[in-house]
Amino acid sequence: MTDLGPDLDRALGFAIPERHARGRLVRLGPTLDRVLAAHAYPSVIERLLAEALTLVALIGSTLKDPQAQLTMQSRGGQTRGKGAVVELLVCDYCGGEVRGYVRYNAERLADVPAAPSLQALFGETYLAITFDLATTGERYQGIVPLDGATLAEAAENYFVQSEQIPSLVRVGIEKHADGRIVAGGVFLQHLPEGEDGRERLHTRLDHPEWEHVAALGQTIGADELADAAVPLETLLWRLFNADEVRVLAATPIVRGCRCDGDYIFEVLAKFPPEERREMADEAGMIRVDCHFCAQQFAVPAGLAAA
Repeated sequence: MTDLGPDLDRALGFAIPERHARGRLVRLGPTLDRVLAAHAYPSVIERLLAEALTLVALIGSTLKDPQAQLTMQSRGGQTRGKGAVVELLVCDYCGGEVRGYVRYNAERLADVPAAPSLQALFGETYLAITFDLATTGERYQGIVPLDGATLAEAAENYFVQSEQIPSLVRVGIEKHADGRIVAGGVFLQHLPEGEDGRERLHTRLDHPEWEHVAALGQTIGADELADAAVPLETLLWRLFNADEVRVLAATPIVRGCRCDGDYIFEVLAKFPPEERREMADEAGMIRVDCHFCAQQFAVPAGLAAA
């Protein structure tokens, strides 16, 4: 197999203080493979989920609360009076762990082009991004129309429209001959300066400092983002070598599914015995599937309350 290089499955944070900007670079490899291996997705759905996982790693790794969770979700709408190809897309990030799942209609997928648009896949619908903060118990959710050319564009629109923060989001994906996928992304934001007598930056998208940062960010190619042979630090230097950049700690990204046999046992134990018997199969087992990792948990109906 081709050696894809060592710089995979991590997010690198950085700040450009003089430009009042911050950002993240991320590149995923084996983590993507482990998530995608749980389902035999066709290439179109595989690529869609790879982009979504890259986005939650990019955005989620900016959270300061180590137990905070970011969830990105979209349910399919209507396309020409019919149900959408993608019925549900959901991905989340928590503490460096990502997971994701797509439910789709295989018959409708066969009717779309080889490189379908988001509208062809989802129909008329929305993208919801939710932040759950563990330390405070607060939850924030923003919803934007899923009408961009890519999920990355929709995520960018979320920050511009919902949070009024000038942002740039780009993702690149490459599938190698041996079937492995590498995806990379960049996330840039311009932050309020907070100085007396100066206008807050989030109220203006044409601030010259943001124009400088965004212009440089737009020069990065999808192939560079997905090139595992180029360290993220090198990519950062290529982008902003004329600026003073503060490199922050890197975050390892792994596949993580929070399905737990003990938790499922406790939930089932709360049901009355007669309801548990109705849930059980002929062997007397209650079988619970995790859509994220395709793992099945079997709990004896008669022992669930033990």
